[in-house]
Amino acid sequence: MQKTSDINVAETKVLPSPAQLVAELPKTESQAAFIAHTREEIHRLVFTNDKRFLLVVGPCSIHDTAAGAEYAQKLAKLAAEVADRIMIVMRVYFEKPRTTVGWKGLIMDPHLDGSHDIATGLRTARAFLREVLDLGLPTATELLDPITPQYIADLICWSAIGARTTESQTHRQMASGLSMPLGFKNSTDGTIQAAINAIKAASQPQTFLGINMDGVASSVTTNGNPDCHIVLRGGSAGPNYSPAHIADVEKLLTKASLHKAILVDCSHDNSAKQPERQPEVVQALLAQISAGNTSIMGAMIESNLHAGNQPFPQPKEKLRTGVSITDGCIDWATTEKVVREIHAALAPRFQ
Repeated sequence: MQKTSDINVAETKVLPSPAQLVAELPKTESQAAFIAHTREEIHRLVFTNDKRFLLVVGPCSIHDTAAGAEYAQKLAKLAAEVADRIMIVMRVYFEKPRTTVGWKGLIMDPHLDGSHDIATGLRTARAFLREVLDLGLPTATELLDPITPQYIADLICWSAIGARTTESQTHRQMASGLSMPLGFKNSTDGTIQAAINAIKAASQPQTFLGINMDGVASSVTTNGNPDCHIVLRGGSAGPNYSPAHIADVEKLLTKASLHKAILVDCSHDNSAKQPERQPEVVQALLAQISAGNTSIMGAMIESNLHAGNQPFPQPKEKLRTGVSITDGCIDWATTEKVVREIHAALAPRFQ
């Protein structure tokens, strides 16, 4: 019989089921309590009149868990010092969407050598998330592959759907069943309506194809996720965080009967893809907040131990520790300065 399937498939490897991996690397009772508490706190920041600022900050992607742990330790200490006005959530990103091809993240290629040892990648991701949580630091990630959440979502406090996938029905359905607050980014061309449509879709019950915790193909029916909001990241036409842009987004949210809650990604097109300009974006947001804006409830910053990024692929032994191999970041000293500036600027809110 003429072969009509798997013509272009070179290999398949069986992975542990989500239930097997969760049993192998379970969360502790204290971690579970912390995650639940943190998700509720983020909900309050996004959807109530809580005056604290939500700051999602950390490496563009995790490729070196030792350097990631060093960064997390520094961030946890700083987070505790500013917790009265800022809720810091660490970016712990394991999946990276690529415009064409490239390294797709720690889960897909944990050894950085093209071996695509996904089983090890999933284990490494769960282990690292537990390490961050044990520091008392909430976790954030972008969920890209619709199967990934079954393996790690129980350890995530906030998640994002990226600009390339906000319009994807698959990702909107996935988001409708997730248990944490979630931000939809505007499209890469800057379109806002796509993210608003995504929020509305994800808030509704959905039924779709997925896998259960045993790894069995299943029909999944969700209740809808009520904790979704918009993330502005600029677009091909330029930044979208100015007072005029924010006002336009507020109008669109109101028209859609959605809560006016806006988180601004200070990287990507909002910084003209120049990571060192992220602090400028933060200052512009703080100026709007000082002028009375109440819809800007948070920001996202790409930050690492050291500034910039480095080419990849290249031999692992030549990689500089604490420097991103994906998007460029600001360094730790700049990060700490920005966080303390946010903390000081928010003082009038709490008087």
